[in-house]
Amino acid sequence: MTDTAKSVDFWCGLCGFRINYQRVHEGFAYISRGTAHVMLEQYSVGRNWITAPLDRPFGRGINFQVNVPDLAPIVASLREANYPLFMSPETTWYQVSDTEEVGVRQFLVTDPDGYLIRFQTDIGRRNLVEAAGAA
Repeated sequence: MTDTAKSVDFWCGLCGFRINYQRVHEGFAYISRGTAHVMLEQYSVGRNWITAPLDRPFGRGINFQVNVPDLAPIVASLREANYPLFMSPETTWYQVSDTEEVGVRQFLVTDPDGYLIRFQTDIGRRNLVEAAGAA
């Protein structure tokens, strides 16, 4: 992460996380929302566990899923701040076994350093036979 304050503004100010604790002089913040916990650590400040050169956007090829009870407040906060969504809210079903699908309402947004965050809320499960009949 390149700027702890900017990241805290995004995660806490726009996405509803709260600061559990932070060490400002180390560029570190431990934040959470519900059962999702994230450690933000600014590189080149404090302790750093950098495994390879950091090139923007960071985290290419990965997305972090955060389950929330309601997407609407986060989407509204981001839109009010004119913060761009990577993918608008959608409802989709994912096959999780030979007989079952799980439904989610989700959207994607990138944080200030380019990490892809998928906020989602569960809408239930359904049998694949039921899903085929509904199509």
